[in-house]
Amino acid sequence: MTDLQAPPTRVPAAHPTPARDTGVDLVRAACVSGVVLLHAVMVGVTVTDAGPDFTNASEGAWWIAPVSWLLQVMPLFFVIGGFAGVVAYRRQRERGGTATGFVSARIHRLLRPAVVAVGIAGAGLLILLLVGLPGELVAVAGFRYAQPLWFLGVFLLCQALLPALSALHDRAPRRTLALLAASAVIVDIVRVASGIDGIGFVNLAFVWLTLQQLGFFFADGAVDALSRQTRAAMAATATAALVVAFATGVYSPDLIANINPPTGALLLVGVVHLSLLSLFRERIARFSTRPRVAAVSAFVNRRTMTIYLWHMPVLLAMAGASSILALAHAIVLPTPGSGLWWLGRPLWLVTALALTAAVAVALSRFEEKAAPARTTGVRRSTAAAGVGISAVALLLVVGATPLTATAAVAMMLVSLRLVSPDQTAPRAASASATSSAWRSVRTMSGTTPWSPDRAAPRAR
Repeated sequence: MTDLQAPPTRVPAAHPTPARDTGVDLVRAACVSGVVLLHAVMVGVTVTDAGPDFTNASEGAWWIAPVSWLLQVMPLFFVIGGFAGVVAYRRQRERGGTATGFVSARIHRLLRPAVVAVGIAGAGLLILLLVGLPGELVAVAGFRYAQPLWFLGVFLLCQALLPALSALHDRAPRRTLALLAASAVIVDIVRVASGIDGIGFVNLAFVWLTLQQLGFFFADGAVDALSRQTRAAMAATATAALVVAFATGVYSPDLIANINPPTGALLLVGVVHLSLLSLFRERIARFSTRPRVAAVSAFVNRRTMTIYLWHMPVLLAMAGASSILALAHAIVLPTPGSGLWWLGRPLWLVTALALTAAVAVALSRFEEKAAPARTTGVRRSTAAAGVGISAVALLLVVGATPLTATAAVAMMLVSLRLVSPDQTAPRAASASATSSAWRSVRTMSGTTPWSPDRAAPRAR
């Protein structure tokens, strides 16, 4: 974020700011829905003599690889995030906005709904403990809840760095992209060579920043400017490289495994996604204008972060309700992966989507509220981003518990306060103006008709 202090400048003519793209909005809505479906199909609930057992139904299952090829949409989501982010940033600069204003608005948009979600989740975990549920079971629920929150922290990092990376893109687009991609591959090589898997988590930055950077090219029109043959060749080459990497054991064919930690396989997936999106962009755009399709797309896009933050609590509540129903009526729940289990998946998935949508309607006002117009300086914006990311990291590393949720909420509130309008300056200015007016009245009249302390509130 070193470029944030640069004065606002007009966007270069080579990068015109496009109008809002309803086709891209539709793809974003499909990505969010895909995440909910993927996590829903991974929920496994059984009841044993020891009580309810919540597991990841995909662990060791043969079907997760092909399912992940269809529903691993995170590379595409970050490409679209880069597209939408840089378009919004350029539009803001055209209106005279600043980089700190952009970052502050993004922090508000991401953390406001997160404060509510994490706070309620922490309270829920505390209630479960107080009513007597086993601590191990509550710990599992907290772990499952916290897992998807990596996206919040990483997306916040990417958006906070977007102004600086946009400036680098304007100066050296290909070199910047190549440097980020090469860094991601180097991290993979070092992780494999050293045998230390923890090194791979450095790619929480490099992989997703690279994919965001691809979105800048999409926003420039550089991808669409390529011939259809070239874009098709890009998709085919990246797909072939993925197949070879899977066959040789370089990367796992399970794309879910390639997200924890992120690997270079996701970069290839992102190239495939971007190429196909560009190839079918006109058809997607036409389809997105159909009234019902447009209504669904608008519904999801207004509530993207709320849906993401609340889909896992909804799934955990569904799992808990299933186990309670099974225990109360002596129902034998099907084993995850069995024929009966798959037979019930359509109803399970539709229920997950419907309940998540209902919760999003009730709580989306925290996301839809406009960010404050005035923002603070670069130091406070940088600190706010760091504190917000640290709050999410706390939940990921330690796990979601009543204590860590409380601490994370407190940190998020600090982050929001850092990028909120500073009320001190206006009050000081008002008090100064009132004092000056009072001195003028006193000088002219030679009297003291009222106290300056009582006059100040009236001036405000």
